[in-house]
Amino acid sequence: MTNKLNFLNPFSKKYKKVLAFDGGGVRAIMGIYFLRKLEEESSKSIFESFDLFIGTSAGATNALMLGMNGSKIKDLEKFWTVDNLKKIMNQSFIDKTSIFQTRPKYSNEGKKEILHNFFENKKIGQSLKPVVVTAYDLEARKPILLSSYGDPEVTAVQAANASSAAPIYFPTASMEDGRWLIDGGIATNNPSLLGYIEAKKIFSTNNIKVLGIGAGLNKRKISGKNSRNWGALGWLRHDILGIMLESSLQNEILKDLIGDDYLRVNSPIGNVNRRMDDMSEKNLHRIKELADDWWLKFGKKSINFINS
Repeated sequence: MTNKLNFLNPFSKKYKKVLAFDGGGVRAIMGIYFLRKLEEESSKSIFESFDLFIGTSAGATNALMLGMNGSKIKDLEKFWTVDNLKKIMNQSFIDKTSIFQTRPKYSNEGKKEILHNFFENKKIGQSLKPVVVTAYDLEARKPILLSSYGDPEVTAVQAANASSAAPIYFPTASMEDGRWLIDGGIATNNPSLLGYIEAKKIFSTNNIKVLGIGAGLNKRKISGKNSRNWGALGWLRHDILGIMLESSLQNEILKDLIGDDYLRVNSPIGNVNRRMDDMSEKNLHRIKELADDWWLKFGKKSINFINS
């Protein structure tokens, strides 16, 4: 179990640093490519450079890999291989042959198997550094945080599975305490502000820096005039989930709160498929290209962030 008292010395260094990961399915791989470059160029491991890790959905797995296992970025890349993605997104026979999707697109079984390969039976209270993931309690109708210091008995597999239980894509996650949880992106896909608030609580300092790693923004124009006549299927076809996930309000609030102590790495997705489950070779190549663009734009700033 993580000992909270170990984190309460505000004088151990000038700033406490938070690394926050957005959700975004396979698009979350962009952040891994970017951080690998940052780890190489700064000559510091990402795990050693940050004091708290927080993530939503696919980003929750990245946060847990770092906080629980102290992983190098190359270890995170091993999670996001094409073979693992195929197991995680194993479509049922019913959905392959049905005109309309009446059940979740994917089962939980492949996802849980891959998560168990990396986390085994570890509980999040065993984390090496504080780690937080977001989720949404369906029956209580409220967003929640699962943290190493607040929910030490929850397993890493349970936490990652719940945070990534995206409606339409995966089934609702059943927790051992009776709660039914879905993807944390329903409430906030960018957990940077939440990470800042949690860091203030557990480190007892206002000297907090936050690096927020996005998963790309879909800026394709949506016709307001045409939307007047859309029903449920129309809105789903025009990415209503993406609209919900890409709200920038909390991003703007954190920027107003701490200014240059918040560095946001994100951009429009360009040619990357907006769909969160496109693991085609073509799309994965485009994801890598966008991550390279991010490095050109944010690389120097991120190195300064690490060294400050």
